[in-house]
Amino acid sequence: MNIQLSPRMRQGATMTGQMQQAISLLQYTNTELQSHIEREAEENPFIEFAPMSRAAPNGSATGLGEAQDAIARLAERPVSLVGHVLAQLDLMFPDAHQRVIAERFLEALDQNGWLDEPLEEIAFSAGIDMGEAEQTLEDIQRVEPTGLFARNLAECLRLQVEARDLMSPVVAALLDNLPLLAAADMQKLLRACSCSMAELRAALSVIRTLDPKPASAFEIDIASEREPDLIVRRVQGEWLVELNRSTLPAVHVDEKHARAMTRDVTARAYTSERLRMAKWLHRAVEHRNQTTLAVAAEIVRRQSAFLERGAAYLAPLTLADVADAVGVHESTVSRVTTGILMVTPQGALPVKRFFSTALAGGVSANGGEATSAASVRHRIEQLVAAEDASNPLSDDAIARAINDGGPVLARRTVAKYRGQLRIPSSFERKRRAQIAQS
Repeated sequence: MNIQLSPRMRQGATMTGQMQQAISLLQYTNTELQSHIEREAEENPFIEFAPMSRAAPNGSATGLGEAQDAIARLAERPVSLVGHVLAQLDLMFPDAHQRVIAERFLEALDQNGWLDEPLEEIAFSAGIDMGEAEQTLEDIQRVEPTGLFARNLAECLRLQVEARDLMSPVVAALLDNLPLLAAADMQKLLRACSCSMAELRAALSVIRTLDPKPASAFEIDIASEREPDLIVRRVQGEWLVELNRSTLPAVHVDEKHARAMTRDVTARAYTSERLRMAKWLHRAVEHRNQTTLAVAAEIVRRQSAFLERGAAYLAPLTLADVADAVGVHESTVSRVTTGILMVTPQGALPVKRFFSTALAGGVSANGGEATSAASVRHRIEQLVAAEDASNPLSDDAIARAINDGGPVLARRTVAKYRGQLRIPSSFERKRRAQIAQS
């Protein structure tokens, strides 16, 4: 057998260290960017770091007053769920990339402390695969109080039972049959659990010690935990989006110092390398800021109806829509919008909340041809909140009310979103109203 070696040329893209760092900068919040620049400035004598300033540019507080007032009131408020969890995430995820992903899960928490979005949607918006999403979820479910980041009631209770080492075959069977427990159907529970009444009562006593709403002891206010990264305001009839300069650190390159050091021949190589890195960081931060502004401006342009009129007018919007308009890759939009907070007339919101899939065949609240899933969920909440408790709306009635004369929304679609909102069926709502009146 003859073995021959022959040269072959191939072209390919190599991910350099600087490219990786540039990608990381895209997904940093202003606060994380400050920490990164501080670390670089400690190692590079030619990087001048300008720390955060509470003053707005040119001494103007336009657009920042409300955000700063909210921060000033933090000391007067009880600890929030977000602050409590963030303190744990800092210890659990020292890597900035992992912490950004973990914070994306935090953005998805509802008022009970459960995940309010499907894991697939969180994974997609965070730019990770399902394997990494499931591993992150497993890690993040270790935070206290136990039961946070559960995907449903059964998982919330199961996490607490396992943490207390109280799991038994009967308790496990109970968790698998929570609808029977809610209906108080003891005979069916006995059959499902294959146990005696005494064993069932013992298991029920364990369940009663659990907290189905682990976030209830905290305030849930993501927006008030830190200052925003972006500010949206209306100027002369047009929406204007700006970087929050009060939290945005600046990078300056001290070229005068570098020129003085190059006179020393022995330090010339070191000086040239460090100066090159300082200039690169300055350009990378500027690119990060320009990309963030371009993406945010496109989102604001497309969601003007939401900014003016509220959640019912949130238009369908995907990462691909923004990427095509701005001229960047979809993954870039995902990185830029992860963890970024924007102050709007509708409140301070994570930028990811502006994205929502289109509902096929639906009619938007503002008369457009398409409506978003998020706006439909909002309308369902509004309709149920305003209904006559003694005569609640059926899913068919909700569908007709949402469409208001347009193509009929499928009843099963309403049922799906009602389930995501954890709103009981009309029969169950009516039964609860009767019990409350009796």
